[in-house]
Amino acid sequence: MENKDKIRLFEETPIPRAVVKLAVPTVLGCLVTVLYNLADTYFVGMLNDSVQNAAVTLAAPVLLAFNAVNNLFGVGSSSMMSRALGTKDFETVSRSSAFGFYSALISGVLFALACTVLKAPLLALLGTVPENMLQTNAYLFWTVTCGAVPAILNVVLGYLVRAEGSALHASIGTMSGCLLNIILDPVFILPWGLNMGAAGAGCATFLSNCAACLYFLVLLFVRRGRTYVCIHPKYFCFRKAIVAGVCGVGIPAAIQNLLNVTGMTVLNNFTAAFSSDAVAAMGIAQKINMIPMYVAMGLSQGIMPLISYNFAAKNYERMKKTLVFAAKLTVGFLSAASVGYYIGAEGLITMFMKNETIIGYGSRFLRGMCLATPFLATDFLAVGVFQACGMGKKSLIFAVMRKIILEIPALYILNALFPLYGLAYAQTVAEVTLAIAAVAVLFRMFAGLKRQQKKEEKANG
Repeated sequence: MENKDKIRLFEETPIPRAVVKLAVPTVLGCLVTVLYNLADTYFVGMLNDSVQNAAVTLAAPVLLAFNAVNNLFGVGSSSMMSRALGTKDFETVSRSSAFGFYSALISGVLFALACTVLKAPLLALLGTVPENMLQTNAYLFWTVTCGAVPAILNVVLGYLVRAEGSALHASIGTMSGCLLNIILDPVFILPWGLNMGAAGAGCATFLSNCAACLYFLVLLFVRRGRTYVCIHPKYFCFRKAIVAGVCGVGIPAAIQNLLNVTGMTVLNNFTAAFSSDAVAAMGIAQKINMIPMYVAMGLSQGIMPLISYNFAAKNYERMKKTLVFAAKLTVGFLSAASVGYYIGAEGLITMFMKNETIIGYGSRFLRGMCLATPFLATDFLAVGVFQACGMGKKSLIFAVMRKIILEIPALYILNALFPLYGLAYAQTVAEVTLAIAAVAVLFRMFAGLKRQQKKEEKANG
């Protein structure tokens, strides 16, 4: 089966239109994801209890760790699928999607079991203290013990559907779960509803992820025979080429995420040493700062199928024009967002909690974090290109540079020089350095591809 509409999108559609068709739904899906993260913070914040807010913040690294599995089997499989489409190898497309789906399912079950069995050391590692341990544990019960499998499958299925160019359906699935979460949050969290506090936010998240999974499964059933995405058990196999292709991109992407979890855990532990108010403020600032960050992430994810396809098809000129067009869009938007955040930091924090101490902490944290925002565009796009082209080692090098070499050492140094408030500037140090490196590596990569193409044309000429 060859879907000519999808092939035409990758090969012939003008680049601005192709980028918009692929990236806009993905960006919208990411923004709705941010809204649902903000909804948890907003409605828990309405309780005006810093302990409940601290519980959601302290549990965040575990939820972020889901993305290690998402990246391993979602990013890895989708990159493999799009590259196989570029070479018209449709059997590999189907087998890659089945491998990604069932591997994610098994990993989700193991993740939930491990976190449940090792609950006590996990809570200690997250930086909980007696005053917020009970609330953090309750939140983790719903989001991890019950919710790991639907949370992981929801995201991985979105990647698989997006890999063949169906960005709109991928985003509808994501957004349906997020919108349901926003609706359920006040019912489960607030005193006029079930009055579950942070645990209610976790329960709402669990139910919404189940709904999103159901959407994707129904979609694949309805479109069977008209989609390259296949989750039939008979296509699940461990062929060396498929496992190597998926893991070659997915493992570095997963390690990148685990390093992000490590960085967030270090940050939360530093912040927790001051007070629950500081932890709550840091969590609010982080989630507000996610909005422009997820725009950059959504655009880089949205163009990945287009980059992968044209890289495999050796249409490097179209690939380069796609990247340049996407970079102009994101750098401009994120620069404007950074200015707006810096000016309006206090007002933004006030929207979530009317606590003067938290507003004071949070506004200073947000001003420090937002300085990194314009540079995120370049960094995310570079890593997205490496993942799309199967260059897992390059994306891994950038991940190690971001967290191990730059950001985590900066947390220690800046916290020593400027206790607590210096923590918010560590990301800026890392992103500025990485942006410079990203531009240099991308220039060199495209120059190398151009030389290689000329040699091949000369040899065939």
